[in-house]
This record gives sequence, C-alpha cells and structure tokens, in this order.
Amino acid sequence: MKQEDINRINELARKQRETGLTEDEKKEQAFLRQEYLAAIRANLTASLNNISILEPDGSITDLGKKHGGIKDDKS
Repeated sequence: MKQEDINRINELARKQRETGLTEDEKKEQAFLRQEYLAAIRANLTASLNNISILEPDGSITDLGKKHGGIKDDKS
C-alpha cells in the first residue's frame, strides 16, 4: 500500500472526528481500510510462511510448506 493511501486514511479519520464525512468520503474510507487490511494480511502471511521450527527430534518444520500452501520444491 502506498504512503499516500495511508495518509489519506489518516486524513479521513481526522475529518470524521472533527466535522464528519460525506457519503462519498465514507465509501472511500471503507475502500481504503479494506485495502489496508488486505495488505496487512498479505504481509503477515508472507512472514509466517518464512518461519521454520526446529523440533525436539532435530527435524525442521517449515510452516509455509505445512500450513501456508507453499509447495515443496522436491515434488
């Protein structure tokens, strides 16, 4: 998500507290918030997909391959 979009979200939030929003601004705010949440989820998923756990038996569990839907290169 671009910094301009984040700035616009903050601008709309300030305006909402101070004077209220028009219907168009409310729609824009909702759309930008959904984009922001999608970007957060994508970043979190990417981070979690890069986590590997060293198991007590010495094996390594790659969470991206186990839970994240990432294909194993060996197949």
